[in-house]
Amino acid sequence: MSSVTEPVIVVGVNGSRASLAALRWAAEEADRRHARLRVVLAWSPHAAACYAPAVGRPTREQQREAAGQKLTALLRRVFRTGLPWRLTPELAEGVAERVLVEESADADLLVLGAAAPPSTSGRSVGPVVRACLSRARCPVVVVGPAECAGRPAMGSDPARGKRPHLAAVPGTW
Repeated sequence: MSSVTEPVIVVGVNGSRASLAALRWAAEEADRRHARLRVVLAWSPHAAACYAPAVGRPTREQQREAAGQKLTALLRRVFRTGLPWRLTPELAEGVAERVLVEESADADLLVLGAAAPPSTSGRSVGPVVRACLSRARCPVVVVGPAECAGRPAMGSDPARGKRPHLAAVPGTW
């Protein structure tokens, strides 16, 4: 956990509508709590099969650059009028489940998006959300599909107060 004076909120993004809604919610929550917001995009280099031709395949550096461009584009899409001053964009190499569980160790809150809320009808959240709900070292907020619909960019949305589905995870906030 972070120091008492400046809480840290980590939000995982991947470009989905749900992750963009999670980013919007996390930014609003960071503003309310005067917290630092760390926006994490996990990326894994695509390894080619040894028998496949290497011609035209992007290098590891090109893949990292593409991930960085994707993160920049996501941030521009959500924060059209400028980034919040306490926001830190981060690229993390690795599988998203592992990266976000590791990031939760230094966070006060982990925020994720899910296309469908957890339910008892057999529908399940994805593997990233499942892994974080079971192994995160801080509380986890899962922003569901209701928060995805019709939300404009942060700089032009004065309405607040919509609350996501909250998932209880051991830890204190």
